[in-house]
Amino acid sequence: MIDIAIIWAAIIAFGVLAYVALDGFDLGIGVLFPFMRKEADRDTMVNAVAPVWDGNETWLVLGGGGLMAAFPLAFSILMPALYAPIIAMLLGLIFRGVAFEFRFRTRRGKIWWDVAFAVGSIVATFAQGVVLGAFVQGIAVEGRQYAGGWFDWLSAFSLFTGAALVAGYALLGAGWLVLKTEGELQERMFRAVTPLTAVVLLFILGVSLWTPLIDTAIAHRWFSWPNMLFLAPVPMLVAACGVGLFTAAQNRNETWPLPLALGLFVLSYLGLGISLFPYVVPRSVTIWDAAAPPESLLFLLIGGLILLPIILIYTGYAYWVFRGKVREGEGYH
Repeated sequence: MIDIAIIWAAIIAFGVLAYVALDGFDLGIGVLFPFMRKEADRDTMVNAVAPVWDGNETWLVLGGGGLMAAFPLAFSILMPALYAPIIAMLLGLIFRGVAFEFRFRTRRGKIWWDVAFAVGSIVATFAQGVVLGAFVQGIAVEGRQYAGGWFDWLSAFSLFTGAALVAGYALLGAGWLVLKTEGELQERMFRAVTPLTAVVLLFILGVSLWTPLIDTAIAHRWFSWPNMLFLAPVPMLVAACGVGLFTAAQNRNETWPLPLALGLFVLSYLGLGISLFPYVVPRSVTIWDAAAPPESLLFLLIGGLILLPIILIYTGYAYWVFRGKVREGEGYH
């Protein structure tokens, strides 16, 4: 018998991963923005993502909307627990979205829109990382509702994961710019890949060691036998991606930094899934506890199976149309 709740959990998980992979690099470009002194470089950076950034955020809507529709109990618990960082994330996304449009429409106030673009990107990224950390460390639940306080999301671990995501998105942004630009700007991004990779690997190691200390069940899942044998490929592949990134940057290979950086995110996401499955609110509510009635899930699934391919086709077509290098003075105006 087909488990529709698992299918919907997979769809939402895919939507979140797609958002992180796609919107991650354009948020990362905003994170890198303050380090660019030349206005022409900042213009090229924005033009490198201008045709696709709004489409990338479609996946955020899919993840959030899908959670509300398919797992309403989880949504009703998680939202009150994470109101503050989620509001901060949305405000950051609004500021950077407006800055995309307005920075090319003014000369005198352009610097302020550049600031809005950078600050909005950093705030949105950091808030997403804080949400992730608060989610992993667990949500206080009594009965079928959130039982914690307004600031329960704030902890050393959630701040650590917030900083980790800022570094990770910056690495994705550098990888995208290596692929899409040339000349001096590309060379600067090549030079940035090495230290960013080192920092991201240290954050991955830190989170990997910290997470089992939060929950003994996670520690048992990763460090008991024979689980250790079966799960060993995950950290090994993380190390391989790190070596590949160092090598690609040293050899000035423009093709591999972005895929390898995405590989780090996919493997980290896989590790998160291994640690938390089958909970949709860690360690309180499982996928099946939170799921909507089967009839509702089936009705939603029909619509999802129609819309998901359309989104994938549109996204692929947009990236195909705007493939190739972005050169100084060309692009979105």
